[in-house]
Amino acid sequence: MPQKILLVFLDGVGIGEANAEKNPFFKYGFKTFDTFFKQRPSLENQTLQKGNAVLFPIDAIMGVGGFPQSGTGQTSIFCGINAQQHLDMHFGPYPHSSLLPLIEEHNIFRWYKEHNLQAVFANAYPKAFFTYLKTHTRRLSATTICYQSAGYRLYKSAEVYKGKALTAEITNERWNTKLGYHLPVITPELAAKRLLKIAQLHDFTLYEYFLTDYIGHGRYPLEFMNFYHEIDNFLYTLLTNIPEDVTLIVVSDHGNLEDISVKTHTYNPALGIAAGKHARWIAGEIVQLKDIKNAITRLQLKE
Repeated sequence: MPQKILLVFLDGVGIGEANAEKNPFFKYGFKTFDTFFKQRPSLENQTLQKGNAVLFPIDAIMGVGGFPQSGTGQTSIFCGINAQQHLDMHFGPYPHSSLLPLIEEHNIFRWYKEHNLQAVFANAYPKAFFTYLKTHTRRLSATTICYQSAGYRLYKSAEVYKGKALTAEITNERWNTKLGYHLPVITPELAAKRLLKIAQLHDFTLYEYFLTDYIGHGRYPLEFMNFYHEIDNFLYTLLTNIPEDVTLIVVSDHGNLEDISVKTHTYNPALGIAAGKHARWIAGEIVQLKDIKNAITRLQLKE
């Protein structure tokens, strides 16, 4: 029987030093770590286990010098290739043009379509994005390119109203205040439960959250704690409410938020979490970013 796999992608979250002056997870605490895993990950303590959940490090450098970047990192995650090595450099925030043919050929959504399995990108996009898309086709995220090139339709606000999709900032509040929408503002807990329901209806579900990278770079300082607690409550709810038929995988593309003493990305390992029936197997299969897609597709075909 096909597996139900939920992949949550967090932009810019690594495993850093156990230093409260640098690492907000040690300065402010984080319920996902403190309450669920009963400890916080650090460079000295990179792997945590609790029951059917494992927190583990992921190599985001993959043999290429320089700070890891989103364009190559996310291409590696969703296509199962070493995009950094292909370019002989880290590149971002968007995929380099020479990676586009590789993305179209190797991306995870294309794999699901070719295997006649149900896959969905659970993020909705606002009207402003579709207006932008009419005249811009290059500066797009890896996730957007993957989904569209595989022939899928991006979700809009209508799916958010119906509970079939989430906004990229979880609660809908920024869509209302910044984009003029009138969506119901929901809690991170409700958003997480909606995502789990979506996951139960599909073989593979992807949800992307990018504000972790933004606040790691020092953007939105007045909203830092709101975003910090929202993603914490969201992750904690996912981990404590996983249905028996769903395997949850949380991954990031590079370090950033775990060291707010600098505005750049870091050389730290990216964060990985697996929870559910096959968590230990997944954690054992993923060492580098390029292993993520291949681990998911192998798990999908396991009996």
